[in-house]
Formats: sequence, structure tokens, C-alpha cells
Amino acid sequence: MVLGMTTIAIPESEHEHPVVAWIAIAAIACAAVLIAWARFEVHGTGDLEAALYEEPLVKLVPMPPAEDEATGHQAQVDEAVTASRWATAFSP
Repeated sequence: MVLGMTTIAIPESEHEHPVVAWIAIAAIACAAVLIAWARFEVHGTGDLEAALYEEPLVKLVPMPPAEDEATGHQAQVDEAVTASRWATAFSP
């Protein structure tokens, strides 16, 4: 049982050298840094600053609270659905 758990936690490598794996991780990190640097060089930071500091276009209005009272018909439907779930032993 323990052997099965260790093979899931540590997958088999394709017989690659650990140095190759570390070089791949470093290459991915360098690529991410270069992409971010190129983005700042090409577009600048003005659009990011403007997006952070400008006023929203639409004023947000809070929604009114939902009414807890159900209509008579809706209450009957809810009661029937609940009863049928318990009768069939199906409950979410």
C-alpha cells in the first residue's frame, strides 16, 4: 500500500538528468521575466496606472435584499420537492 502511495507522490522521470530539469525551470522563469520586461518596454505602465486609479464608468448600486417570504404556490412546490427527496432517500 505504501509503495503505491510513493509512486503517485513521486512520478517516474523519463530518465532525465536533474541538471536538465533545473535548467528547464530556470529557462521558464527567465522567459516569464523577459515577457514581462518586453511588455513594459513596448506598452509602458501608463495603461496599468490608469486602470488602477481612474474612476469606474458605472456606479455600483447594491441590490435590495431578497424577500424571504415565498408565495403560497411556491411554498407548496418547495414542500413537495422536499418531501419527495426524503421519500426517495435522495437528498443533496
